[in-house]
Amino acid sequence: MADTPALRVVVVTPERAELDTPAEFVVLPLFDGERGIQRGHSAFVGQLGAGELRITTGTETKRYFVDAGFVQVAGGTVNVLTAKAVPADKVTADAATAARAAADALPGVTTLERETRAKAVARAQGLAAVARRNG
Repeated sequence: MADTPALRVVVVTPERAELDTPAEFVVLPLFDGERGIQRGHSAFVGQLGAGELRITTGTETKRYFVDAGFVQVAGGTVNVLTAKAVPADKVTADAATAARAAADALPGVTTLERETRAKAVARAQGLAAVARRNG
């Protein structure tokens, strides 16, 4: 049992299934902070925030930027439904800066515009955090 990962992680975007991999530990970027998942975690559904998804198996950690969405944990499977999943090594500081500039340029007059702008700012902040971890 020690050689067998305890979890299965499935990441799905609107375009395709991005990832289906075994894992021992998963860190999810929820809208209100990070949450770690390992074997035996209770079932739950949560709202993802824009940020870094980390999947650890043995000494290897795979990192992805996920652009909000939802997560379901049940029966040893972590299902991540997100608008976008990008390998972390593809995220650059320039992309984060461009995303922030685009977010700042959005109008913020109506309630809908303010919500859209806030989501774009959160996405840019998530990109920047992942880019910083890239070194």
